[in-house]
Amino acid sequence: MKKLMILGASYSQLPLYKAAGNMGISTVAVSTPGDWPGFEAADEASYTDISDPEAVLRAAEKFKIDGIATCCLDAGVRAIGYVCEHMGLNGMTAKAAEISGNKYKMKEAFLAGGVRCARHICIRSREELESALGKLNFPVVVKAVDLMGSRGIFRCNSREEALANYEKTMSATRKDYCLVEEFIEGDILGCEAMMSKGKLLYCLPNNIEAYQSYVPTPVGHSVPYRRQKELGAEVERQVRLAIEATGIDNCPVNCDLIEKDGVIYVIEITGRAGGTCLPEMVGLYYGINYYEAIVRLALDMEPETMFTENAPHRANLSRTLTSERNGVVKAIHNENTPAEDIVDLSFNIRPGDTVRRYENGIDRLGQVILKGENLDSCEKRLEEILSKINIEFTD
Repeated sequence: MKKLMILGASYSQLPLYKAAGNMGISTVAVSTPGDWPGFEAADEASYTDISDPEAVLRAAEKFKIDGIATCCLDAGVRAIGYVCEHMGLNGMTAKAAEISGNKYKMKEAFLAGGVRCARHICIRSREELESALGKLNFPVVVKAVDLMGSRGIFRCNSREEALANYEKTMSATRKDYCLVEEFIEGDILGCEAMMSKGKLLYCLPNNIEAYQSYVPTPVGHSVPYRRQKELGAEVERQVRLAIEATGIDNCPVNCDLIEKDGVIYVIEITGRAGGTCLPEMVGLYYGINYYEAIVRLALDMEPETMFTENAPHRANLSRTLTSERNGVVKAIHNENTPAEDIVDLSFNIRPGDTVRRYENGIDRLGQVILKGENLDSCEKRLEEILSKINIEFTD
């Protein structure tokens, strides 16, 4: 029986454990100690910091694994490349994983590879920040290079904001430097893809519904991309350039982009499947279990056979459930009944839980995933479903 090591043991990785189990593959859950559901779902467990490549390698050698994978989080990407290279497993090289796990090295690779991206400067002090601000146009983004999601990332409209947020960024990062870059005003979009042995198996641009915080934070995705006809080819061209520049191969690909005045810019790219229901989006669009494709790729089991020409290309939409206030949940009222077009409607809170006004992904209350004949019908259906959900708080 083949053995797959999965980095991360939260609810986001559970479908990966399930897919491997359904394929008759043994799994090893890797995470720091905690009440993580992945430990129960896996066959074996290793209480290891997934951001520590050396520690993960020791665990991988101990368990004699045949492959290693993750999804929906960045923390283990460097370790995957390190383990694959040292154990001869199918996956990214250590160099590509290092580049995709560090936003500064990524941006430098983009510049060298001709990828269209925002102007940026690496800074290590307030003095260097002051100098950089004289060279860039406002608004700017002060950005930690080693954190995922929106942590350590702040949009700044003035010198005063940049100086204040620099301190917040440096207190969050584990590096002694960060980035300041120009903020491109436009419409954000995403692209999921998969590379295997130098071949792009698919490339799927998607619309992003964003929550406007310090920087836009995705709370929903949908396909097909609304500007596929005009901009789809350029999105794919920029994604291919970013893949080539970073050296990413033999892994899923998650890319964030922005469109301004018909021009596509790459924000960042990494060698793992995205979060916020992106694997489900890909699976629905192509009529497959995308988590199975991730497992197959990690174990070198020909994932390309899953992406066929007769894929349904089904329109679908996902949305994270959020709260506009802080409070303690008194009751969850959901008047929706099961329906064929509701792929998932679930909550990860319960009465008695304390919730926060939404700022980033850790504040999520649940999720909705829908499929339909077209994107417009999905969006209308979402409005109906949300109107039937009410979360009651204690006074």
